[in-house]
Amino acid sequence: MQLQLFKWVLLPVAFVAGSILSGHVALAEKGESGGKLKHIFVIDMENHNFTQPSSDTSAPQQILGNPAAPYLNSLVTRGNRNAAHVSYAGAYHNVLATPSGNNPSIHPSEPNYIWQEAGNNFGVLNDNDPFLNPGGTNQNAKNLSGLLQKAGISWKSYQEDIDLVTNSQGQLTNTVLPQSQWTVPLTSFSGTSPAYTNPYNGSNQYNFACKHDGQLFFTDTNGGDNTTHSNREVSHYEPLQRLSRDLADNIVGEYNLITPDQYNDSHTALTNGFTYNGVHYTGDQAAVAQGDNFLAKIIPEIMSSDAYKDNGAIVIWYDETEGSNQNDFSHTLTEIVISPLAKGNAYESLVNYTHSSDLKSWEELFGVYAPGGVFLGDANSPDTNDLSDLFKQGALTSNEWRQFTYKH
Repeated sequence: MQLQLFKWVLLPVAFVAGSILSGHVALAEKGESGGKLKHIFVIDMENHNFTQPSSDTSAPQQILGNPAAPYLNSLVTRGNRNAAHVSYAGAYHNVLATPSGNNPSIHPSEPNYIWQEAGNNFGVLNDNDPFLNPGGTNQNAKNLSGLLQKAGISWKSYQEDIDLVTNSQGQLTNTVLPQSQWTVPLTSFSGTSPAYTNPYNGSNQYNFACKHDGQLFFTDTNGGDNTTHSNREVSHYEPLQRLSRDLADNIVGEYNLITPDQYNDSHTALTNGFTYNGVHYTGDQAAVAQGDNFLAKIIPEIMSSDAYKDNGAIVIWYDETEGSNQNDFSHTLTEIVISPLAKGNAYESLVNYTHSSDLKSWEELFGVYAPGGVFLGDANSPDTNDLSDLFKQGALTSNEWRQFTYKH
C-alpha cells in the first residue's frame, strides 16, 4: 500500500481565507465523548484519487500534495488551523476494490452515486439521466433518503444551477425562480450564458448533471417521471443558491446532500482554464483548482452556521478512483470529515472504508434500516466498517457496539 505516497512534498502555503477555526488543536485524537452528530452536510466531488502510485501516469494528478488544491491539503496537514476539526481516511477505496485490483469495481460516476444511497448499483453501469434506458431507470429499491423521509427525518438536496430564471432571450440568469416553480431536476443541462455568472468560479458556464445525485434514481425520492412542481418530492430539492439563506435561517435538513455543478466538483475544466491564488491552470489541474476553490468558499460558510456548531459534520466525498488498475488498494479516494465531534488535527484513520461505510454510518446515526432491521446493500456486509474511527466516541451512535453486530 502506498497510503503515505508524496507526503514528503512541500505543500503550498495553506489557504486560510475565510477560516473561522480557532484553538481546537488540543482535541486531536483524544477520542473523548462529545455528544452525537445532528446535521450532516455531504459535499460530492469528482474523479480524483487522494493517493495513487507514481507509476500511474494515466490518472489525473492526485489530491494529496497537489499545488492546485492548497485548501484541501491544509485540511489534512497536522497543526494547520484549518485542520483543527478534521479527520480523514487514509485507506478509502473504490467500491468492490481488492488489494490486487482483479475484481472489477463500479464505474462511471452514476453507479457510485446510486451506491451512496443504497449500497448497490443494481446493475447500472452508465451515466444516463433518470427514466432513460438502459440503466438510468426508475428504481423501486429502498434508499437512505427514502428511509429518512419515512422516519420523519428531514433531508435536502442542494443542486447547483437548478431552478434559475431564464430571461426573455432564453439565457440562464443568477435569479432563483419562485419556490412555487421549483421542480425535481430529472434532466441534465449545460451551457454558457452572459446573463449568468457562477458565484464560485466567476465564469459564465453552467453544468448540472443528474448522474451526480443518487437521490434522483429512486421512486421514494424522485417522485416519479414528473418534471412539474406537482411532483410530491419537490420540497426536498433546492438550488444551491438557497443554501446560504437556509443556513442563516437554520432550516437546513438533518441530512444534506450538496452537489456542485461539473465545474465546481472538479469534473470538468472551464473552457478558458482557471486562475487560482494567482496561478493560471488549464486542463485537469484547472478542474482540481476549481473544486478546491469551491470548497474553500463553501466550507467556512457552513462552519459558521448554527447547524454546524451544534454537532454538525461536513463530509468531503469523492465518487471514484481513476487511472490504470484503479480498483486496487494503491489508489485511494479522498474522504474528509470536518466536525466539532471529529478527532481533529488532521487525524488519519487507516481503517478500510468504501462508500458503504458512509451509508452504514448515516443509517446508524439516524436509526433507519432496510426491512428486517439490516443495513442497506453492501453496508450490511461484515467487512463494511462505519466511520466511527474518524469521530469522538458516541458521535455516530451511543451504542458503539453496533458496528460489530451484523443482522442477516
